[in-house]
Amino acid sequence: QVQLVASGGGSVQTGGSLRLSCGASGYTSSRYCMGWFRQAPGKEREGVASISSDDGKTLYVDSVKGRFTISQDNAKNMVSLQMNSLKPEDTAIYYCATGSNWVNGACPTRRWAYTYWGQGTQVTVSS
Repeated sequence: QVQLVASGGGSVQTGGSLRLSCGASGYTSSRYCMGWFRQAPGKEREGVASISSDDGKTLYVDSVKGRFTISQDNAKNMVSLQMNSLKPEDTAIYYCATGSNWVNGACPTRRWAYTYWGQGTQVTVSS
């Protein structure tokens, strides 16, 4: 059973930075997708970024391009999300997830592609 534990959330002002981390255990394959999602109050959970464990290929949703960076440390089974230039609209609970579905060689930023989910960590950006 794969388990994910997310950490690193907090409260910052507009323009600030936070770094989220997700530790994983229980993998049975060396090739997998990792994704970060977020869910704001009253909204659907949306994909933010994804990374493939084998080639490091990344995808980002348009609203975070140039501000967020997803990275991985395969030796430690950890994935991080560096979030810079944060905006109030980035306020949400952030979840990490893992799965084994690729589309055109990249890991999707869609919920259907992910099987295991972490518990979520709150990110609050104040204006």
